[in-house]
Amino acid sequence: MCKEVNASPAPSIKLENLTIAYRRHPAVHHLSGQFAPGSLTAIVGPNGAGKSTLLKAIMGSMRPESGRIDISGVKRQDIAYLPQISEVDRTFPISVLDLVALGLWRQSGGFGRIKPAHLQRIENAIATVGLGGLAHRPISTLSGGQFQRALFARMLLQDARLLLLDEPFTALDMKTTADLLDVVKDWHGENRTIIAVLHDIDLVREHFPQALLLARSPVAWGEAQEVLTAANMLQARRMCEGFDDGAPVCKHQAA
Repeated sequence: MCKEVNASPAPSIKLENLTIAYRRHPAVHHLSGQFAPGSLTAIVGPNGAGKSTLLKAIMGSMRPESGRIDISGVKRQDIAYLPQISEVDRTFPISVLDLVALGLWRQSGGFGRIKPAHLQRIENAIATVGLGGLAHRPISTLSGGQFQRALFARMLLQDARLLLLDEPFTALDMKTTADLLDVVKDWHGENRTIIAVLHDIDLVREHFPQALLLARSPVAWGEAQEVLTAANMLQARRMCEGFDDGAPVCKHQAA
């Protein structure tokens, strides 16, 4: 399904006293820890907890207000990022095949033509996510689940070793979720480092070994079963409810 990963170490991400601001207001506070090489981690927490903000900062599209994000084992341009489906323009007039082919941009360039040598890889990726026979359908005609499958196929072609997924299973039916979870598990089996923002706590408990519970500040980070306790979830909810959205960014460096 995916290209075999080489023997070099999997990427790791180390966060050092990280604070991220959105429009000069605090979004993530004083977060330290590490996403270990080859780990499969879910970022969970209440709405407004800073989960997507953290993912975008790791991706490089947001700059930290203070602290550091150290990524080893991969260049930033080689990171694969799956945005929330609501952030993607589904009216753009391209086919499923054209959308998936964008995963090959490193080989063909942003406006490169699809070469015969690439076509089989594109078709294989489309078939892997269950869209066989829909390669030439306009993306505007796809259901939400079909479109998410196409985005996963694009990531398959990117063949990245660090994958960032923002709410990849939201509003999907059970069959689509199960199929795409299988893709994620295959990536994990290939020693790729995967970080996903998720809302379904039961899904995290069943399929994700590691979890970061975030409420703008960290609540717990480690083995998912130990992180996602009732006490920790209550603490996260109370912490988010207590934040002042109008407060300025705190420059204090936590000890």
